[in-house]
Amino acid sequence: MSVGETYLTVQGRVGSDVKFKEVSGRVALASFRLGTTPRQFDRNKQTWADRPTTWFTVECWRTLAENVNESLERGQPVVVTGRLKTTEWVEEGQTKSRTVLDAFSVGHDLTRGRASFTKNPPQTHLPEGISSLDVEMRELSDQAETEDPNTEVSPFTPEELAAASTPPTQQQAA
Repeated sequence: MSVGETYLTVQGRVGSDVKFKEVSGRVALASFRLGTTPRQFDRNKQTWADRPTTWFTVECWRTLAENVNESLERGQPVVVTGRLKTTEWVEEGQTKSRTVLDAFSVGHDLTRGRASFTKNPPQTHLPEGISSLDVEMRELSDQAETEDPNTEVSPFTPEELAAASTPPTQQQAA
């Protein structure tokens, strides 16, 4: 997380159909409106009263966008976590701005119903910005998690170990 950014978790309902597109022909973007209506108890009337609804435009990128597009429908209860992002531009001499909730996690609100989870299949191609080193590190991490923790693998070759265990001669030391 960056210093000075505003992070939010919002509980609400999907207020629009999910709009899905691919930016530059390869980066998935999904957006939808999210409405959250706080309720408060009115002691004088002994009833619950809705306060004004706050609306957010939620943007999701890449794999999250694809999953949101396949999973969400208008009216469903969700929990969205992300950061507030403001974009500014000049149009006809006037500065305009737009603030969106840039999501990094979206899920159904399970206090209001049940959901079923389906894991994504493994990716067969590398998305832009992911290097083969990232993939190699992920594979090494996965391998380390599945290996027996009692077996230790040396990072040195047998020749390096043999050279390190041999005491230096007079000429090597000089």
